[in-house]
Amino acid sequence: QVQLVESGGGLVQPGGSLRLSCAASGSIFSILHMGWDRQAPGKQRELVAIITNGGVTTYADSVKGRFTISRDKAKNTVYLQMGSLRPEDAAVYYCNAAAQITRIEIYWGQGTQVTVSS
Repeated sequence: QVQLVESGGGLVQPGGSLRLSCAASGSIFSILHMGWDRQAPGKQRELVAIITNGGVTTYADSVKGRFTISRDKAKNTVYLQMGSLRPEDAAVYYCNAAAQITRIEIYWGQGTQVTVSS
């Protein structure tokens, strides 16, 4: 299994920046890719960004050019650098990891709240 712990959420003003971190532990060797989703109140959870083991990244259109996902394999940590934040970016952000031991499973962190408000 894989355990994920997020940190770095908080309150930020519109236009500001914030960096989220997600530390992975457990069966690290089995991780195929990691990413971030978010869910705002009353809305469906949506993909924000993914990074593969090879470093290939994918972003939601709504965050392209503003958010950057990166991974420090030595620290088993994924980061989401968020810039030019907008009120509509406010949500609970969840780290996720796809891992394959016998079959592919998705693991989730507990979530971290991001609030964008003046």
